[in-house]
Amino acid sequence: MFSFFKKNKKPHNANINGQVIEVLPKETLLNAALRHDIEFPHSCRVGGCAACKCQLTDGKVTELTDAGYILSDEDLDNGYILACQSVPKTDISITLDLPQHALKEVSGEIIAQNRLTHDITELKIRTDEPLEYQPGQFADLILSSLPGLPRSYSFASAPSNRQESSNELSFFVREVPGGRFSGAINQQQLVGESISVKGPLGDFWLRPAQNPIVMIAGGSGLAPIIAMLQEEVKQSRHRPLLLLFGARTQQDLYALEAIADIKQQWTAEFEFMPVLSEEPENASSEDDWQGLRGLVTEYIQEALVPDSHAYLCGPPAMIDAAEVVLKQQGIRQEHIHADRFVTLTPETQPSNVKQSA
Repeated sequence: MFSFFKKNKKPHNANINGQVIEVLPKETLLNAALRHDIEFPHSCRVGGCAACKCQLTDGKVTELTDAGYILSDEDLDNGYILACQSVPKTDISITLDLPQHALKEVSGEIIAQNRLTHDITELKIRTDEPLEYQPGQFADLILSSLPGLPRSYSFASAPSNRQESSNELSFFVREVPGGRFSGAINQQQLVGESISVKGPLGDFWLRPAQNPIVMIAGGSGLAPIIAMLQEEVKQSRHRPLLLLFGARTQQDLYALEAIADIKQQWTAEFEFMPVLSEEPENASSEDDWQGLRGLVTEYIQEALVPDSHAYLCGPPAMIDAAEVVLKQQGIRQEHIHADRFVTLTPETQPSNVKQSA
């Protein structure tokens, strides 16, 4: 199965946008790029998000997983590969789009922990210097009390939403059972603790267009969605919008006031549809849920506006199911943008995984 590793005894060179680096035997292109301090876009590192997509223009690679799962037929025809799943077999050349904002690491301090639901806390950080990012991107966070344990979370507010001269950042941290980082954020009082923030990372942001927008979020996947919508409000770039939010029960709903505020300022059509998958029915209770029930993906077809551009954020299973429905409704792959919040066990956890433990 891994016989190709035995044949690849010598390092190979990789030309990345004109910069040549050495890739060690068995090493993926992404790991080599990061080892050489190249600001290579990436997120999950397991071939599930396509953030590290790049175009192979010369040479050959061995792909550790089938890229056809995440890349479109057009991408594959044009030679695109996933850097996190590609081991060079020869010297190679690739091209990729670099982030609009420079990657850097800044120091900061936790200034607030606001409980949003029973298992999601808003973490507010004030950094020593500004950190620029595109709404929708994420950053690696490292607590001073948990050194060597970086965890990745999406920015939960737009940079334009900050007050002048304010270096405040916001993140939504969902508690993962047994998770050391997320457990600390949700269970301990950490105001005043030092924390480092490295970013921006990822290629999940709102692309300029005139098409209607459909956004589908699950759980803490609302964070980058709210950041993108806040930015659109500030810039007065309003298009018809459908926002589907999947949660388990009413106690898992949050940020409803923020969404209502955005909707009030939105000058185009704005439809918000929360969907609960596990809310118990109790007709005798005043608290009985009168809204939509089931899986959020069950409501895409009936509410979708033709020619929409889609932005999906949440658990991989939800995103995979949503992509199937969107494609069935004629939405092209290049107009579907996704940020999969992957959670792995501590034994297999890489250092950059969305909503990690």
